[in-house]
Amino acid sequence: MSLLRIRKPKTRKGKKVLLAREPQLIEPARSMLFVDGRKCGGNVKQCMKDLNQLKKPLVKVLHRKNDITPFDDPSSLEFLTMKNDTALFTFGSTSKKRPDNILIGRIFENEVLDMFELGIKRYQAISEFKNEKIGACVKPCLVFNGPKWAQTEELRRLRNLFIDMFHREKVDSIRLQGIEHVLSFTVTNDMSVLMRSYKILLKKSGQKTPRIELEEIGPSADFSIRRTKIASEDLYKLSRKQPKQLKVTKKKNLSTDALGNTKGRVHMGKQQTGSIQTRRVKALKKSPEEKRTDRQRKKVALRAAAAEALAAE
Repeated sequence: MSLLRIRKPKTRKGKKVLLAREPQLIEPARSMLFVDGRKCGGNVKQCMKDLNQLKKPLVKVLHRKNDITPFDDPSSLEFLTMKNDTALFTFGSTSKKRPDNILIGRIFENEVLDMFELGIKRYQAISEFKNEKIGACVKPCLVFNGPKWAQTEELRRLRNLFIDMFHREKVDSIRLQGIEHVLSFTVTNDMSVLMRSYKILLKKSGQKTPRIELEEIGPSADFSIRRTKIASEDLYKLSRKQPKQLKVTKKKNLSTDALGNTKGRVHMGKQQTGSIQTRRVKALKKSPEEKRTDRQRKKVALRAAAAEALAAE
């Protein structure tokens, strides 16, 4: 009997859970699953613990060790992510061939979309920084330094994966004091990825805009890129496809200026201004002298026309 058989919900709560798993027009922030490998300890365990702290509360942790090799057979990892309803995963393991190994990836249609294997070259945990930390559930500001992130397709996908990992709920506006945390990612010449975490300090500057200072709070890690598995261009394009209901349709004869004001243009046919009934205003009425002058002018014109007619006969 298949473990992935479809069951009809028998309770209201079960129906609610299945409806939440169905595709939504506006998807919520993605949760991450943390899985331990057959051997996991030291820097790997501490790194996963710190990533868990940065990602909270959108996390699910499996405490049992799992004998999984995702690059050889990802089916077990795909089953765990589907069972726990998570779209992102972090798998930690260590071995003689690949010590201090962190594997991050994401799921699309219950299959692995992208997967990156990172080796920990140097790691400094959050607990090693003896200073004041930020609060929980803070939306971080992500900074990708340097042009190397756009040089290869693997680095572009890795950057996109980091954005998915630390993405939270969408907000319409944010105040300046709400930006407290910065995550910085840098690619070096030897293709190492440096991750740094900073706390934003707002200092007095004597002006309306405060002076910004950064204080490192951890974690601080140097990763080396080992193995990668990225989706094909067609599958990646399909995963990014948006429903028609969310696509913004361009409206005709509407434009927006530099200040954000919407202006419309109306096309009208030729107007007969002579037959339009307008409001009569006393100030625009002719005086008796003007009326007398107009009558005399008309009489003179009629006499001249009659004289020309007689002369023509």
